[in-house]
Amino acid sequence: MDKIERALISVTDKTGIVDFVKELENLGIEIISTGGTARVLREGGVKVIEISEITGFPEILEGRVKTLHPKVHGGILFKRDKEDHVKTVKEHNIKPIDLIVVNLYAFEKVVKKGADLDTAVENIDIGGPTLIRAGAKNFKYVTVVVSPEDYTRVLEEIKKYGNTTLKTRIELARKVFKLTSEYDQMIFNYLSSVTV
Repeated sequence: MDKIERALISVTDKTGIVDFVKELENLGIEIISTGGTARVLREGGVKVIEISEITGFPEILEGRVKTLHPKVHGGILFKRDKEDHVKTVKEHNIKPIDLIVVNLYAFEKVVKKGADLDTAVENIDIGGPTLIRAGAKNFKYVTVVVSPEDYTRVLEEIKKYGNTTLKTRIELARKVFKLTSEYDQMIFNYLSSVTV
């Protein structure tokens, strides 16, 4: 089991994120982040690589497009033990992303506050679900954390083994698919109630 080398952090719920990421950094893990999360981490004293430095492309369309890029998803989805995958990522200068810490835009909270349709639509997360689903699909190699309640367990395992266990990774992958299915159901329910 290879050690975790790089983490991608992009969270709406910033509970405990600075302390968690500082611990990751102390373990020699490189931190990649986006927008508001990168700012909070920097303010907390964490050295952060902006996602645009990885992609070579700026965040565009009011932040609608920032992580949807082969340098990100290639780094998540390649099979670490498959020779042609490893060759391909090296050829394209894609580095592995071994840990994803992402939670989704608070769509339900925004809608419950009585947001108009345009505001609700802007709070439909696209990049977040794509990142966590990609990582969860590749759970054999990638750890995905969608809730602060899992920070302690993940840290303990990384400290002990340099990575998380396969048992933990598959349990966290299940959480991802449960979360994304519920998230999509919320959006479906909301759009079903909209009249235009």
